[in-house]
Amino acid sequence: MATCPICRRNPTVEAYKPFCSKRCADVDLQRWLVGAYVLPQTDEVIPDADPESDD
Repeated sequence: MATCPICRRNPTVEAYKPFCSKRCADVDLQRWLVGAYVLPQTDEVIPDADPESDD
C-alpha cells in the first residue's frame, strides 16, 4: 500500500487519496496556494520563426 506523500508515515485512505487524512490534503493545498510547488524557469530565448524573413 502507498504511503502519504506529505507525512510519509501513514498509508493512503481512499477518501483522501493520495493522502492519509484531510489534514495532509490541506497541507498540500496550502503549498500549492503559496507557490511552494514551482517548475524551474530557464532564461533560454527561443527565436520566433518568421516565414517572411529572407535570413
